[in-house]
Amino acid sequence: MGPLEGIRVINWSQFTPSGAAAILGDLGADVIKVEHPERGDAYRGMAAMYGEAMNMAGGRHVGFEAVNRNQRSITLNLASPEGRELFCRLVAVSDVLITNFEDRVRRKHRVDYDDLAAINPRLIYAVSSNFGPRGPLAGRRGFDQVAQARSGLMWAMGDREQEEPVQVVGGICDQMAATVLVMGILAALVARERDGMGQRLDSSLLGSMIHLQSIGLTVASLRGRGWSRHDRRRTRNPLTNHYRCADGKWILFGEIQADRFWGEFCRALGLEELEHDPRFATAMGGRRENAEELIRILDRTLATKTREEWIRIFEEQQVSFAYSPVQDYQEVLEDPQARENGYLVEYDHPAVGHPVRLVGHPVQYSRTPASIRRPAPEFGEHTEEVLSELLGCSWEEIAELRSKGAI
Repeated sequence: MGPLEGIRVINWSQFTPSGAAAILGDLGADVIKVEHPERGDAYRGMAAMYGEAMNMAGGRHVGFEAVNRNQRSITLNLASPEGRELFCRLVAVSDVLITNFEDRVRRKHRVDYDDLAAINPRLIYAVSSNFGPRGPLAGRRGFDQVAQARSGLMWAMGDREQEEPVQVVGGICDQMAATVLVMGILAALVARERDGMGQRLDSSLLGSMIHLQSIGLTVASLRGRGWSRHDRRRTRNPLTNHYRCADGKWILFGEIQADRFWGEFCRALGLEELEHDPRFATAMGGRRENAEELIRILDRTLATKTREEWIRIFEEQQVSFAYSPVQDYQEVLEDPQARENGYLVEYDHPAVGHPVRLVGHPVQYSRTPASIRRPAPEFGEHTEEVLSELLGCSWEEIAELRSKGAI
């Protein structure tokens, strides 16, 4: 039983805001995804993302699977009187509604916050947008890459010598926005426990990415200038840098307390002669001024062994300084540390036919663990189940609703 067992969520959204509903589903909430009877969630039909095919077994969509697990799908046509009535009846027995449809669409169907709060004053009405509910960009189209650009993330990525901004593939803004939306929903549920009232909350891709970069933006504000991009060849602290190994793979050292671990670092790399070299004696008394020279030495040294050989040496010596292999996604999926902590979990996906690794919930609970209980639903898979279970519709009523185009 998850921590949100007993909470019901209506997910009336398209594309990646469904990721917020998936997180709530991981936590045990009963999530009902509402889709149009003919069009469905447009995400289902997006054949490619970042230029690569997204199809998988059974005609499913990989990206859709990632953000719609632990949900039940029903079809409702809110443009029909019967469909809107069913939607409102669902709202009456639910705790949360998630949507990213524009204000004009919600007003058109008369399902804006004021409309639904009149039906269920305890409803948490959670809106996800691109740029926020106010300002000159409110209502403007935008996706993950647009938030990367406007929030400063694209400029923060990459090496200082690289003049071009860098895009990150993988929906990082979408997932961050989903996580921030969940944070708001959980806070609103706590407030409802205190005063018994629901409320509307708004989050956005832009606001979420600004939140993600709180430290960098605060530094820029208080100093009057931002951090420069990382410069691999001239970084002032070579113990916070990444280096290419003999096999072409990279290893990163992330030791900000460089003086504390300098001797151990030198010994681990077989550079004992550098430990007391006056050029590199302390962080501020040599290494900073001679960083470029030290980086060239470390480049040559790290290139003499494969990454796995270096890691084996560090493990055998039980070094204390911070380091990590620079892993690609396939390596992350095999990472024993991630698997041991449930950050990646085995799931027997019915469409694949064998267990696969999926991203788990990042928080561990001693009494109410999160879990993946079901894959993303097929289109309208649970329409009859939800209507009969929650609204008491008979099979005859369901057949009539279908004939009228309401479901």
